[in-house]
Amino acid sequence: MSGRLVLGTRGSPLALIQAGFCAARLRRAGFGVELRRIRTTSDRRPDTPLSVIDQRDVFTRQLDEALLSGEVDLAVHSMKDVPTGLPEGVTLAAVAGREDPSDVLVSEEGWTVDELPEGARVATSSLRRRAQLLHRRPDLRVVEIRGNVDTRIRKVREGAAEALVLARAGIERLGLEAPHVVVPHEILLPAAGQGALAVAVRSGDPRLGEIRRLLNDPVAEREVAAERALLRELGGGCRVPVGARAVAVGGRVRLRGAVVSPNGKTLHEGEESGEEPEEVGQALARRLLERGAGEILSFVGRVRS
Repeated sequence: MSGRLVLGTRGSPLALIQAGFCAARLRRAGFGVELRRIRTTSDRRPDTPLSVIDQRDVFTRQLDEALLSGEVDLAVHSMKDVPTGLPEGVTLAAVAGREDPSDVLVSEEGWTVDELPEGARVATSSLRRRAQLLHRRPDLRVVEIRGNVDTRIRKVREGAAEALVLARAGIERLGLEAPHVVVPHEILLPAAGQGALAVAVRSGDPRLGEIRRLLNDPVAEREVAAERALLRELGGGCRVPVGARAVAVGGRVRLRGAVVSPNGKTLHEGEESGEEPEEVGQALARRLLERGAGEILSFVGRVRS
């Protein structure tokens, strides 16, 4: 199958690189692909902290609308930004190109989390990262930061903070030269789906099967399915203090998850394994809820509303 596809993407340098990765594979298979930039809520409110924007689809809504209207034929997202509940008429066709989902700590000194000076300012817009950092280092001052990856690095170099937390996949895809260390998952468990790309299409599109064949990574798909099932069962979106990391080996999936209070004082964590990713994620979510994770998530929801 071949033909012309319009691929929707955000306009940031990282989003364009990720969309270009998928476009290149489709072009090699004979598709003509046009990239079309779509501005999202996040792009339109660049200085507003993500924690106060009361939308789970802050990065994806306008791309979903473009899909459903027929303006674009597929959309590429960072999987960690995709809500667990998709709009009616939108289907995830593929999980593509997963890189190491770890976070990194960027600083001119190359500090680890434990080496940061007492009271150091660490920049992140992620509640998940904030909560886990404060659990490990209650003395840190976590400050909000927005902007593209290169913009955030520049702000820190200009004195906005002593260090910055970013996704390793983003900094490596961009090829940026910035001193950084990988943060162990024992300190910072990644977001569900971090490092993977989500390819969304209209439900019922006859090209869905071919797009899936060309772009989907079956191992990454199983890992992401477990992580997102955990998040969905917890009732959380992509901006809650929940960490998740699944590893698929052979026919089994092992999942680790954590829910942390925003001030870092309370941590509920656990592991689950099994053959069916969805069941593994659901089972771990139930275990975390039994331990009290629901109280944290309810508190976050009340504060946000």
